[in-house]
Amino acid sequence: MYRIVLAEDHILVREGIKKIIEDVADLKVVGEVSDGLQLLDSLKKLPVNMVILDISMPHLPGIEATKEIKKNYPEVKVLILTMHKKKEYLNDALAAGADGYLLKEDAAKELLFAVKRIRQGEIYVSPLLSAELATLYAQTRRQAPAAPLRAILTSREIEIIKLIAEGKSSKEIAAVLFLSFRTIQNHRSKIMRKLNLKKNTDLVKYAIQMGYTPATTS
Repeated sequence: MYRIVLAEDHILVREGIKKIIEDVADLKVVGEVSDGLQLLDSLKKLPVNMVILDISMPHLPGIEATKEIKKNYPEVKVLILTMHKKKEYLNDALAAGADGYLLKEDAAKELLFAVKRIRQGEIYVSPLLSAELATLYAQTRRQAPAAPLRAILTSREIEIIKLIAEGKSSKEIAAVLFLSFRTIQNHRSKIMRKLNLKKNTDLVKYAIQMGYTPATTS
């Protein structure tokens, strides 16, 4: 059973999220809180796999709560579910270590898809934020590392980074390259070691920073 805690200060919204989640057999909401401090307190008491939280919460905002979760419970996945569309919020969430960023206006099936992808170790960003993601790329591109990728990565690893930047999961990359899922996961681990990256979010941001986005990949 995959255990989830919901952090949302609007009860009706929280109940709606819970219903969507618990329609899936192996997902269970084990805790519900209405502010960031309650969330951190609940993690001390409950074994949890994922937290779904809003950015705008009383006492401790979602971004700050995400930082605390990733510092104290790095194995816990964090999915931001919010109304905020601005790129600054998206950037701050990813920088804090969030594993996903979804909008409340996304369809219910998008929430379940995000949970599935994040469970598989991927990073998920709402498709409604593709323009904001492209803007973040444009900003970070100017700060790209001087050393070319080919100086430290193999051609296969570069190929995988390009596919990661396109938003493909490890399973999808394995299908494209006719390799096993385990092989792709091993490649991802090697890439992160070579680039001295600690989190999957860092790898996604690096891929975007190097210019490998769907809009720019030939």
